[in-house]
Amino acid sequence: MPTLVLASQSPARLKTLRDAGVEPVVIVSGVDEDQLAGLAPTELALRLAELKCAAVAGRDDLPAAALVLGCDSVLELDGQALGKPGTPAEATRRWQEMRGRSGVLVTGHALTDTRTGWTTSATAATTVHFADIDDEEIAAYVATGEPLHVAGAFTIDGLGGAFVDGLEGDHHNVVGLSLPLLRRMLAELGHSWTALWHAGESVTP
Repeated sequence: MPTLVLASQSPARLKTLRDAGVEPVVIVSGVDEDQLAGLAPTELALRLAELKCAAVAGRDDLPAAALVLGCDSVLELDGQALGKPGTPAEATRRWQEMRGRSGVLVTGHALTDTRTGWTTSATAATTVHFADIDDEEIAAYVATGEPLHVAGAFTIDGLGGAFVDGLEGDHHNVVGLSLPLLRRMLAELGHSWTALWHAGESVTP
């Protein structure tokens, strides 16, 4: 079984895989997420995932047999793609727009088998219902720094979890990686999800 290589620096994606019994090797892609502009949210998430996957799959320091996984997430609100806010002011503005409303968290996934060169890519979408939080709660949350560096300016597996009233769809996708989708993509390339439970046991990420 090839080694799963996660082309992402996201601690949440790494934890999601580990909690699911998979121990990947982490190699950060270094792709500039701001290089694409003017794309619809779903297309943007997919294209960035494909770029990250390709950047790592082309390296010469990979394990002998590797399955390279690239992911990228954006929040779609009012037809716009919202990535990482980056600054407290932008995170505050985002939350003032999102509170009491619903958005769609879209995550692009791209998977390449370096032995065969086969690649598959797809997106997963989860509807997120945000709590109608007040300005004081927004200020307190932004002050923690957590929402500045995550897609959509929120998490469900951290401090932001209390500000999400509900989800429709795969909750793992909101963390940044849809496990059911990844299982289907592996099968498309001829690999078993359950085999990954043991493939990385001797690998140090």
